[in-house]
Parts: sequence; C-alpha cells; structure tokens
Amino acid sequence: MPSLFDHITLRGLTVRNRIWLAPMCQYAVDACDGVPTDWHLVHLGARATGGFGLVFTEASAVLAEGRISPQDVGIWNDAQAEAWARIVGFLHDRGAAAGVQLAHAGRKASIEAPWHGGAPVPPADGGWTAVAPSAAAFDDLVVPHALDAAGIREVVDGFAAAAVRADAAGFDTVEVHGAHGYLVHQFLSPLSNLRDDSYGGSFENRTRLLREIVDAVRAVWPEHKPVSVRLSATDWVEGGWTLEETCEVSRLLAGQGVDLVDVSSGGLDPRQQIEVGPGYQVPFARAVREKAGVTTAAVGLITDPAQAQRVLDDGAADVVLLARAALREPGWPWRAAHELGVPADEAPYPPNYARGAWRG
Repeated sequence: MPSLFDHITLRGLTVRNRIWLAPMCQYAVDACDGVPTDWHLVHLGARATGGFGLVFTEASAVLAEGRISPQDVGIWNDAQAEAWARIVGFLHDRGAAAGVQLAHAGRKASIEAPWHGGAPVPPADGGWTAVAPSAAAFDDLVVPHALDAAGIREVVDGFAAAAVRADAAGFDTVEVHGAHGYLVHQFLSPLSNLRDDSYGGSFENRTRLLREIVDAVRAVWPEHKPVSVRLSATDWVEGGWTLEETCEVSRLLAGQGVDLVDVSSGGLDPRQQIEVGPGYQVPFARAVREKAGVTTAAVGLITDPAQAQRVLDDGAADVVLLARAALREPGWPWRAAHELGVPADEAPYPPNYARGAWRG
C-alpha cells in the first residue's frame, strides 16, 4: 500500500490517509456576517467525497476585524459555529476528518475580494480599521492601528473562544494560522514588527503572541484532539523571518502541545522574491521535521500522485496538503489511488460511486 494511503494518528484522531485539503479562502459569505453558506458545504463536501483524509476550512476569523474581507467566514459567534456544525457533520459522513483554521488577518484585513481588485474597503462600505503589531501598512493598504496590551489580550482570548466553538461544532482539529503575512506572522517577522516592548525585538518577544495563542487554545481544546500551526518558513526577503527561526519556534511549540506544523512560506512583504517550481516548499517541511522533531505537512505545487508519494518516501513530511490541484480535481485521491495501484476496495471511493452502483 503506498504510504499516501496509510492512516495517521495524532493524539486521539486517526485520519484515513495522508492527502489533506489545504485551507483556501473562498470569499463566499453572502451577508457579510461570517456565517458559512451552502457554497462552503459543497466546496468542502466535494473534497471529502473525493477521498481527502482531512479537510481544512479556509481561514476562519476569530474576531470580526480579523477577516480579510467582508465576505470571509468566521467562528467568533455561535451562529457561525452552528452553521459549521452542519458542514462538519457532512464531512464526517463522507469519512473525512474536519479541521478549522483559526485566523486573524491583521494589517491585511478589510479589503475587497481578489476578483474585485483587493482594494481597501472603507468603513462607510462595511470595512473597518485593521490592526497590527505596528502602524506599518502592507504594500498600499491603509496604515493599521498598532495593538496595545488590551488589544493583544483580546486577540489571544478570541483564538481561545473560537477553539471552544470549534469543539462544539464537532471539528476534529484546529490550526492556528501563523503564516502568509497575517497577524501572527506580522508579529513573528522583524519586517512588520517594529515594537520595542515585550512583543517586539528579540526572537523570544516576536514569538510571544504565537506561543500565548497556542497555550490559550491548548488550554480549552480537548486533550485527545490535535492542534496544528501553519507557519511561513521564510519571508523570502533579506532581514525577515527565517527558516532557522521557523525550526526553533516549531520545537518550542511541540513542547506546548502542538502536534503538527504545516509549513508554507511568504506572504508578508511585497518585495518577496519566490523561486517557484514543483514542490518548491517541500524542503522547508523537511528542515522543520528534521531539526524540530515534529510531525509536518508539506505544501506548494504538489500536483502529481507520484510526486506526492516521493515527499513521504524521502522523509520530507508526514502529510501532503493540496490546494489548487484539489480545486481542479475534487477527486484527486481517487486518481492517486488508481495511479499508485491501490486496490479498489481499499481506495477512498464512496459506496455511491463504487462498482455496481452505476446502474441507472
């Protein structure tokens, strides 16, 4: 059996295979209230039906001002959690585990959906004032408000409260979003964190918010359920957050109860120069896995089943996360099973699609 289709167990959660759906923003909330819709049910449900082992939601804001756009989903209130529960139930019925990515966009908040240009949304049109570690804007966005001590505490409490709602909604795991230039990443990187207090300057100070969030989430999240963190391994800009720092903070997080590190890169600074190619971020996952001794997930232009299998065979990661490939092909795991020679009765086909079910 190819190891892509091996079970993996994290704490009390056993996932049916190692092909997972990466979080991908959909900008599909109708009423700008953060409540997931039928779009999310179909989008996520199709990938669960398609055989993905674990299905992550898109970045789900822990506070209203933590949304990227007014069309983003959230998990800062009970109405949102109730809507997520319906979707989680469907994912479970299809045999997939369900994960929610807990997020705060920081200075990259209150902007239009990408296909509308991504410009700032003014308060008069439903926007809000973005917050950040420092009053330094991303690219040509509005200068954010620098968080004070009370604001930082509200963020930490927001992540913890969201985790409580995620558990009530039935999610199997939560992922703290610390990547792609959003709020936690903004605190990690010296390019965006210009503070001179206990949350800025040194590595210990710049990682403090992330470590406090993880402690707060782990304190309220059930012991038998795993917690993951997504990190950008490098800013791809001189003087920014580095792979060495990613490895070190991953080691610390493992000691705080983090069970998996999802290793991506970039997103913090428009000056980034990224060397893109098939599997271009896989070496970062390998470095974290080897140097921090943690379970890792690899991402980044993983598109071919044989390529994904090599990631595991080479010891670069324990899990692969697919994004664009999964958008193009919701049943990608079915093709992987066929191409890698998995017997039909061991492949993740739903019974509705199995042999003998095609009569009409």
